[in-house]
Amino acid sequence: MRVNRAIERRVMKAAEYIAEHGATVRMTASVLGVSKSTVHKDMETRLPKISSALYKEVQAVFAKNKQERHIRGGEATRRRYARMREGAHDAT
Repeated sequence: MRVNRAIERRVMKAAEYIAEHGATVRMTASVLGVSKSTVHKDMETRLPKISSALYKEVQAVFAKNKQERHIRGGEATRRRYARMREGAHDAT
């Protein structure tokens, strides 16, 4: 069964963006103006039917992102607390 051409173009655009930039699902969704759920469904369900080679590339990027996500989360927390500390010093 072939996927609608517009959907197929969206899937390919998202997959190429992820492969080229090492992007996360969230980043890709933001750039393409779709939901994270759409990107995830496109990459997990539709992409393997369209391009198995590109699917493998995307899965490699997702595996790398999954291994690194605890680091990104830690950095975000560190930045948030640094901003809070700066705000506390400004108030005194």
